[in-house]
Amino acid sequence: MKSLALILLITAVMTTSTTLFNFTKDANISNWHIVDDVVMGGRSNGNFALSKDGHGKFSGAISLENNGGFSSLRYNMETVDVSKHTKVCLKLKGDGKAYQFRVKANKNERFSYIATFTTSSEWETITIDLKNMYPAFRGRTLDIPNFDKNTIEELAFLIGNKKAEKFELLIDAIELN
Repeated sequence: MKSLALILLITAVMTTSTTLFNFTKDANISNWHIVDDVVMGGRSNGNFALSKDGHGKFSGAISLENNGGFSSLRYNMETVDVSKHTKVCLKLKGDGKAYQFRVKANKNERFSYIATFTTSSEWETITIDLKNMYPAFRGRTLDIPNFDKNTIEELAFLIGNKKAEKFELLIDAIELN
């Protein structure tokens, strides 16, 4: 009986999750902002708002004009300790396109740690191992270790598939496990 209690306690400790952001109809989305390729002369156009059902809705159109080709959605947040977590879980519904999920350990760093995922047209949970997120800056992989930090200060989603396309990504929640 004692061993069963110990197993249950260990399981409970191991499955503790931390919500980084939960979208609801009254969620405060003021710290979420769009950064498109227009910062470099491109013509892509991303938008972000709460859907009528209370999900974060990242949508728009990617243009390749003027060497463009990406749109991103970024969330600046207070420093979060991730030392007791190994995974990020994204609860979302996409459009069948590939996206990047990005984190910054320090919001002042110019590079991000990246994981690419492809969406379906159904609600799903994408699970990303933090240790597999690779460092990159402006599309170039950096010669430094994958994510091995204890904090996160910025989250981001990016679409940039090297083609002109419309996109829509509905986000329900972002959690650490």
